[in-house]
Amino acid sequence: MGGKSKILIIGGTGYIGKFIVEASVNAGHPTFVLVRDSTLSTTGTASSKSNLIRSFTNSGVSFLIGDLYDHESLVKAIRQVDVVISTLGYAQLNDQDKILAAITETGNVKRFFPSEFGNDVDRVHAVEPAKSTFGHKAQFRRVVEASGVPYTYVSSNFFAGIFITSLAQLDATSPPRDRVIILGDGNTKAVYNREEDIATYTIKAVDDSRTLNKILYVRPPANCISMNDLTTLWENKIGKKLERIYVPEDQVLKNIQEASSPLNVRLGICHSVFVKGDQTNFEIESSFGVEASELYPDVQYATVDDMLQKYV
Repeated sequence: MGGKSKILIIGGTGYIGKFIVEASVNAGHPTFVLVRDSTLSTTGTASSKSNLIRSFTNSGVSFLIGDLYDHESLVKAIRQVDVVISTLGYAQLNDQDKILAAITETGNVKRFFPSEFGNDVDRVHAVEPAKSTFGHKAQFRRVVEASGVPYTYVSSNFFAGIFITSLAQLDATSPPRDRVIILGDGNTKAVYNREEDIATYTIKAVDDSRTLNKILYVRPPANCISMNDLTTLWENKIGKKLERIYVPEDQVLKNIQEASSPLNVRLGICHSVFVKGDQTNFEIESSFGVEASELYPDVQYATVDDMLQKYV
């Protein structure tokens, strides 16, 4: 393995986790996934998770039996690796302190990647309830920093598999061909990245001193685009003009207040990005961050144009 870091992914069967696992293996890292014993015992079934476990097994992934809520099992697993990447989902974000406690006890981890993979939570202008969602992540950042554990935060912005697939339309399963709803004036730029590219950049950062105690932003220039320009790009591809329905900020805020959970959180995040511009309204300064496509120009990332083409 050429002395490459041993990587443990916690949440490896989740949405972004499975891409991180694959990227780690492809990069030649000894790759470990924390799983419950019950998860391995279901590999004979036809569920998507069992298929994923079989795929991991075939690619050479090692499984470590453990549970987020079993401290001793976490400690035992973490002692065997050099790097811990958390890709836990929304429901478990507030329990990442259990991972940090185990890392602190073992003292052998040279880099910790908390579950971020979205907006930079220290640079948002969100309203409730998204404000609290971002706030919990930001609070955990402060806890990590106070612990002295070496870290990297990955700010990957929007997942293409969710936001390009739907052209940023909530609950759509494919880009619309008749009308598009645009929050605000449509001129604010958001950032869309393919999940495989996010994972590749994350793994490249593992042994890179330039990303130590920094935010790794996945903000390649070709993927920073406004909703107006994204819509025009899609229209040109399908040869048809879409009806554009603009929702002013006051109506967006009203919709957030009237929506129930989790829709109100999702709307709040969209308000933060599409109205306030929280993915692109600041410069990345070397004191706190680095940009992935600049650090790793060898990675041929998929552009927004590339990603939209598959839906034509």
